[in-house]
Amino acid sequence: MELNSIKPAAGAKHAKRRVGRGIGSGLGKTAGRGHKGQKSRTGGYHKVGFEGGQMPLQRRLPKRGFKSALLKYNAQVTLSALDRLGLAEVDVLALKQAGVVGELARVVKVIKSGTLTKAVKLSGIGATAGAKAVIEAAGGSVA
Repeated sequence: MELNSIKPAAGAKHAKRRVGRGIGSGLGKTAGRGHKGQKSRTGGYHKVGFEGGQMPLQRRLPKRGFKSALLKYNAQVTLSALDRLGLAEVDVLALKQAGVVGELARVVKVIKSGTLTKAVKLSGIGATAGAKAVIEAAGGSVA
């Protein structure tokens, strides 16, 4: 192979469409834009969601609900995830390093899902009432 013989793959390159260059090109006169109307004119188009003056869908539908921006800082951990972790003392930093919760998490709460066999001491982590009962039954504590 020589540098001067390298060519792009077949079909990878194609000629740019030259519009308005005579009747024989197939794209002369109206240049593929059809006759009249907003879409045939230069600069003539509309914004996304425009429905020709009809009330757009996003304005016809009612506004509903609210999603707090602070939710991204909250995280939850299951009892089975704590069990798999296998640590005696667990805090937010340990959970982040293990990849159990996201890096943005500030408030972490343990929920009652799965089982816990090992004693785990939680520090700086909340727990639901059911999860707290299971943790204490296994010989752990929630601080």
